[in-house]
Order: sequence, then structure tokens, then C-alpha cells
Amino acid sequence: MNKIVTVLLLFFFCSNIGAQDSLAIAKPKKEKIIFTEKDVIVDSAATELKSFAPNFKKKYDAPEFVYEFKTPEKNAWDRFKEWLANLFKNLFNFSNNKTAENFVDILVRSLAILIVIVVIYMIVKAIMNNEGQWVFGKNSDKKIINYDEIEKNLHLVDFQKLIQNSLESGEKRLTTRYYYLWLLKKMSEKQIIEWDVEKTNSDYLYEIKDQSQKEDFAYLSYLYNNIWYGEFELDDHTFAKTRSAFEKSIKKVTNG
Repeated sequence: MNKIVTVLLLFFFCSNIGAQDSLAIAKPKKEKIIFTEKDVIVDSAATELKSFAPNFKKKYDAPEFVYEFKTPEKNAWDRFKEWLANLFKNLFNFSNNKTAENFVDILVRSLAILIVIVVIYMIVKAIMNNEGQWVFGKNSDKKIINYDEIEKNLHLVDFQKLIQNSLESGEKRLTTRYYYLWLLKKMSEKQIIEWDVEKTNSDYLYEIKDQSQKEDFAYLSYLYNNIWYGEFELDDHTFAKTRSAFEKSIKKVTNG
């Protein structure tokens, strides 16, 4: 019995040794790899260094790159409108601040439009009151507008006052025209002529019966046409002579 146990133990011991030898034989051996200079590849290309532009931050200062919202500061006008909104809110019992702000916006715009209309009206009125003159056009054309109105209402015009004003402003040609129209008014009142705004000097000359009056009127018409329609400078001597001739003739017609 003991012999049998001993034989089995020897059998198992020998089989384990054989298995370890077979594993040692089957395991491959590691080889040591050696690299030489020929096996090393060196990249000889030049390396380019990149750098940021000095002002690159300025490109990102635009509003679309700002992600932090800041409430805009209120100026004096905004504070005034806010004060008005609060005032009207308490005065008219508005439901919220937005309604009061809309009311103030409408009110301010309406007042602005009203102010513009008033200013335009005052400018137009000032231009119209400047002896009927407009901004554009020649000086003679601007004055004819007012003179035509005088001719249409010849018998209602105070020529003495008009002549006094024109003398004070130094308008000699205008004074000569007033004298001529004043003469026509006096001749019409004395029924020497029949006044009509469409008539010419020749028409009036034909209507005058008295030869002396006809000669005076022909001479004064000559002076008037050359002074009023002429483009020359009227000197003091010629104006004084013309003024004296008109006053003499007007006085003669008035007392005649």
C-alpha cells in the first residue's frame, strides 16, 4: 500500500516539472531593437511663429460682441419727460407708467408741430407786411404787387402820407410814382379825366380839354415814364425839379 502511494507522488511531481519545462520552451524570447542615425527622420522645415495684432481687441468692441446689457443713462430731457409722465399719471389717474409715457410723447410731438406752424406763420406774415414784398424776384416786380392795389383803390389812398413815408426812406422813384397817381386822383375828382386802371397816359391826355392842363400833363407823364421805368440813378437836382412840377400841377387842379 505504501509503495503504491509513493509511486503516485513521484508520478505527479515528474509531470509538473515537465509541464514547466514545456512552457518555458514555448515562450518566445524578447529581441532588443537598436536604432541608428539613418533610422531617425528630422523635419528641417522652418517653423512660423504666429502672433496677435496689437489692436485685435478693438474689432470686438462692436455692440454685437457685447453680451452684457447695460441700462442707458437718462439725460435731462428723459428725466423731464419722466417727471411729466408721473405728473399726468397722478393728475389723470393713468393705469400704468407706460400709458402716461405714451401720453407725454404724443403731447410733446403735438406741441412741436404747433410751434413749427406758428413760426412759419410769423415768417410769412413778416414777409407780407414788408410793403407787400416777397423774398424772390426783382425789386421792381415785388413793389408792383403793392402798387396795383393802390391803383385799384385810388380814391381811398392817402397819398400825402405815402409820399412822406417814401421821402423818409429815400425812395425817390417811388415818390415820383405816388405824385403821378395823386395827380390822376385829383384830375378824376375834378372830372377832368375818367379814371380807369386799364387806361394809358395817352388815353388820359386825349380826355383833357384844357390846353394848358394838357401840356402840363404831357410834361409830367414824360417825367414819370423816364423816372419810374428808366434804369438810371435819379439825382437830387432832377428829383427836386420833378417834385416841384407835380406839386404845382396838383395844386392848380385842386384849386381850379
